[in-house]
Formats: sequence, C-alpha cells, structure tokens
Amino acid sequence: MTEPHSHLTPFAHAAQNRCFGCGPANPTGLRLEFLLAEDNSVVSLATVSAAFEGHPGYLHGGVIATLIDETMSKAVRARGLTAMTGQMEINYRRPVPSQSPIRLEGRVVRSEGRKHWTEAKILNSKGAELAHGKGLYIELRPR
Repeated sequence: MTEPHSHLTPFAHAAQNRCFGCGPANPTGLRLEFLLAEDNSVVSLATVSAAFEGHPGYLHGGVIATLIDETMSKAVRARGLTAMTGQMEINYRRPVPSQSPIRLEGRVVRSEGRKHWTEAKILNSKGAELAHGKGLYIELRPR
C-alpha cells in the first residue's frame, strides 16, 4: 500500500442511509466505510464481494466507476458540503480484483462557488494504481 495517512478518523454516516456506495441500511450495497485524514482527504479500506464482478475474479467496470464516484463525493462531503456528480472521467489502468483488499483515496483539488473538482484512485495491496478518476461535483443548496 501507499504510505498511510496519519491520524485517520472515522467519517460517520447516518444509520438509515440507503446510499448504494456507503449506506449501512442498504443490504445490497457496497457499504463502504470512509476515514478522514488531517488534510481533509478521504480513505476507504475495502474488500468488495464477488457479487459485483464483471469477469470472474474482477470487479465490473460500473462498480469501479461507483467506487471512484463515491470516494470523490465523500471528499466533498468531508468539507461539510452536499454535492451531486456533474461530470466524471475514469481511467481504468488495471483490472480491480474482487475479494481482495483495495484502498480508495479521494480529495478535492479545487473549488469555485458551487463547483468542486475532485480526484480519486483505487490502489491494490501493493500500492499499484488500478483506476484513477477526476470529477466535477455541484453543491446542492437549500431552496
């Protein structure tokens, strides 16, 4: 793995959250748990079930996109903001194995008004980058 972030703290979710990516109340979701680093980046240490495979032994590309999307979204949420995906680009570098430990890392790289540009990556247990994403998240504001 890459150098661990120092002082990671749990990033809490509402118990009734049904989000496919992180919701503990979604029995068929990924149930990702995120940690917050001192620099406001987010980390998730996950092992994704074979139920989410495309080719045997490897995660489906849509699930990989979901992992990247969820990680970038959490990076915005770590700033106390709620935002929705406006645009996302994924570079699939290597197949992502199912049932093996992976590390998700995400951060906000720039903000301008309601727009937040982010990036995230998926690493294997040896620290090799398996996928990388960039996204634009649009902050939701009360009406």
